[in-house]
Amino acid sequence: MDFATFLQILDSTIRLATPLLLACLAGLYSERAGIFDIGLEGKMLAAAFLSAAIAFVTGSVWLGLLAGIGASLFLSAIHGIASITFRGNQLISGVAINFLASGLTVLIAQSWFAQGGRTPALTDGGRFSPIEFPFAEAILPVPVIGPVYEGLISGHTAIVYLALLMVPLSWYVLFRTRFGLRLRAVGENPAAVDTAGVNVIRLRFTAVAICGVLCGIAGAYLATALQAGFVKEMTAGRGYIALAALIFAKWRPWYALYACLLFGFLQAIALRFQNIDIGAFTVPVEFMDALPYILTVVILAGFVGKAIPPRAGGEPYVKER
Repeated sequence: MDFATFLQILDSTIRLATPLLLACLAGLYSERAGIFDIGLEGKMLAAAFLSAAIAFVTGSVWLGLLAGIGASLFLSAIHGIASITFRGNQLISGVAINFLASGLTVLIAQSWFAQGGRTPALTDGGRFSPIEFPFAEAILPVPVIGPVYEGLISGHTAIVYLALLMVPLSWYVLFRTRFGLRLRAVGENPAAVDTAGVNVIRLRFTAVAICGVLCGIAGAYLATALQAGFVKEMTAGRGYIALAALIFAKWRPWYALYACLLFGFLQAIALRFQNIDIGAFTVPVEFMDALPYILTVVILAGFVGKAIPPRAGGEPYVKER
């Protein structure tokens, strides 16, 4: 493998890891507050559809992004009301959101555009354009530094840089601010937080709303940046992979970045190399495509017991009278 090919794989890794990272951070905020969210997949899917639909109709990718965030927030509100207000089972609520999004996106897409459950292809202002950093072309001839700067650091869309920025920002918010301390405390011992005069319900709804915003951005990225429109089930299990990455990262932002980059790297390898020859044995393309999902199962099987979630996670809070 030459250096140029290696850079292309790393570039694809960053692009493919972006929606995983945003969804993983979304789950991080929610689960740190004690609300398990299996519905990351459904929120991303709904956001992908509505962002592509609105971007196509209006010709504005920013309106599409806002629409995608709105769709995800709507589903987050449903999950919050079901699991926080009515103290329902959080896992069942999340699964229901996934089924709801899976069916409604195709149904509405077919009703609006009559293209088999997809949206028309996005062009020009309907898609996010790459951002070229200053002097990227000028320093390209410089060995190593030039190709890395031009091909790996520069040339991504705004959402990619936003996702990377969210990692240190999330670390600071969760571990260096009063809000983050209270959020984490709500996920560990909500009764003690309530005794201190902090509104547990409000904090949990805030975490669910943050989760909705990040999932909305992740879904919009899939349809308006990574691809040029919405297709049926385009999230392809990324919400579940993000949950596995969250467990692997032990609910910490920096570890979440590393875990998502690992999944993104495996996807990039699968896309780049359809068949890999190892001596006399050829690794089939089907195995390469399945590799990220195999790793998800391995992580869930091997790390669930070792990674300790927030103690109050998944438990509805009932205020003592």
